[in-house]
Amino acid sequence: MRTERIAVIGAGAAGLCAAKHLLQRGHDVTVHERGTEVGGLWVYENDNGASPAYWSLRINSEAKVTGFKDFPIPSGASLYPRHTEMRTYFEAYAERFGLREHIRFRSTVEGVEPVPADDDRPPRWRLRLGDGSEVEYDRVVVANGHQAVPVHPSLAAEFTGEYLHSRDYRTPERFAGRTVLVVGTGNSGLDIATDVCATAKSTLLSARSPVLIMPRMLFGVPVSRVLSRLEKPWLPWPIVRRIRELLTYVVHGRMEQWGFITPKTRTHPASHPTVVAQIAWDRIAVRPGTVSADGTTVNFADGSSAEVDTVIAATGYEFDVPFLKGGLSPVVDGRIDLYRRIVHTRHPGLYFIGLFDVSGGANIRMMDIQSRWLGAVVDGEVPLPNESAMATHIADEHRRMARLYPKGGRYALELDPREYGLAIREDLNQTKEAAATSGRG
Repeated sequence: MRTERIAVIGAGAAGLCAAKHLLQRGHDVTVHERGTEVGGLWVYENDNGASPAYWSLRINSEAKVTGFKDFPIPSGASLYPRHTEMRTYFEAYAERFGLREHIRFRSTVEGVEPVPADDDRPPRWRLRLGDGSEVEYDRVVVANGHQAVPVHPSLAAEFTGEYLHSRDYRTPERFAGRTVLVVGTGNSGLDIATDVCATAKSTLLSARSPVLIMPRMLFGVPVSRVLSRLEKPWLPWPIVRRIRELLTYVVHGRMEQWGFITPKTRTHPASHPTVVAQIAWDRIAVRPGTVSADGTTVNFADGSSAEVDTVIAATGYEFDVPFLKGGLSPVVDGRIDLYRRIVHTRHPGLYFIGLFDVSGGANIRMMDIQSRWLGAVVDGEVPLPNESAMATHIADEHRRMARLYPKGGRYALELDPREYGLAIREDLNQTKEAAATSGRG
């Protein structure tokens, strides 16, 4: 195999495992990280300026199924580790596999552009760095995350009180004695509302969309263990939805009794250990979606309104890679155009790791699975279809996602861990079978 010179952009979870797998295959890898830390979003107040971590942040998936396959999160860690534990874990991972010597810290990538082939060498990639220098590579792996560009609700421009996005939230003390509205019921919104209600005068939680808030624990174990036993791959979605509703009902009752609407279509799973208790104790008041603001008066979809001191928008992010211009971005009309969520079909040698949001699974473990597959692609063990076939595969995936998630854009990064993991394993197993048949295995 030819040794390739490969750039990995970002030293978070995705970049670290991509670098590790490529280095183990003998490639010359350089990781460009604009800050001075490894761990990405799990580093509280990361000096790369891109971490949305707040002080109470924990992972949403159980530790034993979250870590990299060949480097488990230590058994002594919390069941759902805090960001401090995850930071230590990634530092240990970088140390164990000798990654730090391959990382260029304080190296900001300003631009990435293809370099056409000439008589002496194949196509390459040129990176323009923040210090004005340029460097060329055979391939580029983009692993800089997808939580850098906040999405703001329409009332952000109308509200005259204090406004911030969840990306800028850190601790609840500053909101003592204030009336705080948290917009959005994703996991971050639930975390922040539960944080803030301990110090705020009153806390409102605006549920823009239907949501099923599942318990974090059930029968003394993580609810994911229970679901893994009940949710068989062959079960139709209405049955799976009913299973989740019944398990949630056992612990929380009906969502409607707390002011939410139970979803009837697929949504990204939400769970929290205490938010429903805080609502039951009148520490959090649930309101419907916001419509507008008039000064510090926020108007809701049911016609009610409330005087609010602070709005915290837990309204998600849009994916953007500012250093990819001229058609290099994989985002087309709000959709991600990547084969297997990794390969850029129109620009060979440009890859992405971690550009997804796992539905009911662990993002970090999936990044590891992606990186294993990528290493096999780079070494030619997994042959890629031609551009037309890859484009057809992507179009089929878009149609399927539109059918499963009628709400559209907000689920552009959604990824089913079972189906995706099976597809990746089939690719890798075919490689092993071919090697065995040819006498190489």
